Amino acid sequence: MIRFCTGDRPFSFPEKTRLKTFIKTLFKKEKKELASISYIFCSDEMLLQVNRDFLQHDYYTDIISFGLSEKNQPIEAEIYISIDRVKENALGLNIPYQKEMRRVIFHGALHLCGYKDKRKSEISTMRAKEDQYLRLYNQAV
Repeated sequence: MIRFCTGDRPFSFPEKTRLKTFIKTLFKKEKKELASISYIFCSDEMLLQVNRDFLQHDYYTDIISFGLSEKNQPIEAEIYISIDRVKENALGLNIPYQKEMRRVIFHGALHLCGYKDKRKSEISTMRAKEDQYLRLYNQAV
């Protein structure tokens, strides 16, 4: 099950049903069993507090993924996404907000599939995977 939830501010995103279906496809293509993900869309301030409280990081970020399942069990997770940060990133990259939001949504799912983004090589792989799934999503129209 995939849920899109509102954190501390109203949020609506077109194509929710289509996105949820596609996220399930992403997990199947990555050969990962999915139990449930809750995507929580929130403000910069809420995500900053989550970052401080749970990760002891004192900076803004666009996404934080929490895997909640036991090892070798279907994936259960919560993914927090800052609407503010995604909007700012989209402006800075000069791309549509909806496209950047989809990228971030897929980014969180890819983290749960085991992809990391700390080293240059990991970042390169993550970006390639994000691009792959953005292309597949757009082709499925």
